[in-house]
Amino acid sequence: MATTQHQRAPGGGQPPGEPVRVPFPVVDEVARHCAQDAEPSTVHIEIHLPGRVDEERLRSAFAAALARHPRALMRERPRGPLARRYEWELTEAPDTDPVSFPPCAPGALERARAGALDRAPALTAAPPLRLDVVREPDREGCVLLFTVHHTALDGPACLRLAATAAEIYSDSPAPPSPAPARPAAAPLPRQARTPALARPAQVAPGSPGPAPVPGNAMLVAELPVPRRESGAPYTVNDQLMVATALTVAGWNRAQGAPGADRRPLRITMPVDDRTRGPEMPIGNGTRLVEVGFTAAELAPGTDVAALLRTTAERTRALKAQPRPQLGHGAGLLTVPLLPVAARAALTRGLRVAAGPWTSTTLLSNIGRIPYPLDFGDAGRATAVWFSAPARMPRGLTFTTASTGGRLHLALRWSRTLLGESDGARLLDLFTRHLAATSSEAI
Repeated sequence: MATTQHQRAPGGGQPPGEPVRVPFPVVDEVARHCAQDAEPSTVHIEIHLPGRVDEERLRSAFAAALARHPRALMRERPRGPLARRYEWELTEAPDTDPVSFPPCAPGALERARAGALDRAPALTAAPPLRLDVVREPDREGCVLLFTVHHTALDGPACLRLAATAAEIYSDSPAPPSPAPARPAAAPLPRQARTPALARPAQVAPGSPGPAPVPGNAMLVAELPVPRRESGAPYTVNDQLMVATALTVAGWNRAQGAPGADRRPLRITMPVDDRTRGPEMPIGNGTRLVEVGFTAAELAPGTDVAALLRTTAERTRALKAQPRPQLGHGAGLLTVPLLPVAARAALTRGLRVAAGPWTSTTLLSNIGRIPYPLDFGDAGRATAVWFSAPARMPRGLTFTTASTGGRLHLALRWSRTLLGESDGARLLDLFTRHLAATSSEAI
């Protein structure tokens, strides 16, 4: 990974003065191959502050944060028709100002949320993100709403940028950020595995309407963090995983989905091994694992306590297993033997063909926010919401984070799969199943 814009490219073939070029990593390239305007691949992050930030101070602080994390100052390099690689160019400064202050008006937050789902930042201008500072006349404080192009950056990387900007804005030193705890390596327990070639259940369609608009929709909610007994063998992440599995299984049964009583569920779970300190690598740094559940485990009347223990074994083992970010097959798709245009067509075709075997849904749990996000006279963050893309064929994602002892959930779905009332029903199901994992209920 390049760390400064003044380095020469490997091999010494780059003329002095030109931007540093970085070949797309595997994750970035696969995402770039599958990009589509109908369902933009964006990550949305909103940070709620009790006070209002000063416009010039925030612009200055965010510019300084980008300078401290120069890997975020990237843009896609133009290429010829026979180019064999996508490349990032690292720039000396932003091509455009990523910070904007929309007018303070009623409904500004809802409009900003919709824009984060519908319009991805351009990859051809650095940085590939934007920050809207949202204010409404009937709300105290403000919301820092980030829209990130997921081809270039993930949520934790953008949050690191926000944390650095907060430290600069408030002129406060960065607190120590512990590295994520990783369990000791352990084999996958036999009972945790579903057959590798078993076709997983997909989220059953709801009622998107007679002419659904392409793109994503979203609901956000603030929930209590489910309680655990001291020494419990499972984590809050395991409780969220069980609640997600039970939610989707219950939804599919209610919708009369074919195979709802026999197909396994597979839930994709990002795992992030990066340090959270100022030296955190910027980019797409999570690896994806899949947690499997049999249909019998999710049948009505299931023993939630037993399912929590079993799920904990699975997630603990999966986190400990070394694995490429997108699995072993993705690397083969990015070997530069053919021009990127040919590889892109192949990747998109394989994605369509593999649609029926795509995991059921995705649960991305950021966990407890590891930074104070203290913006001085504007105060510390009182809530932080994330949402991950919900493109078809998966079509539904659950993203959670916790701040101040509260759980912040974003439920995001493809409008071609579900309608607004479906999202509300799924949120109600999830809320009830999450409460059922609390130590007070089991």
